[in-house]
Amino acid sequence: MTESATLTVRLPAGTKANLATLAGKTRRTSSFLAAEAITAYVARELDIIEAIEAGLADIEAGRFSSHADVMRDVWAEIEAVKPKP
Repeated sequence: MTESATLTVRLPAGTKANLATLAGKTRRTSSFLAAEAITAYVARELDIIEAIEAGLADIEAGRFSSHADVMRDVWAEIEAVKPKP
């Protein structure tokens, strides 16, 4: 069994009511659904932060292309696939 801990969260009354409705319709507990939602949110936010940090590290290390260089390459690709008149 997965180890768990208790967390108390304040929610707007409407959100709590909607959570209870969802729990009833899905035959899950409100606690289960809240834990699933928080777990997914935390994982997604950490992934975003890690990607930003990796990007910043790339910039500091000089591993990036300028906007002008990227746009030049994009336009060259577009021109390469355009039908010739």
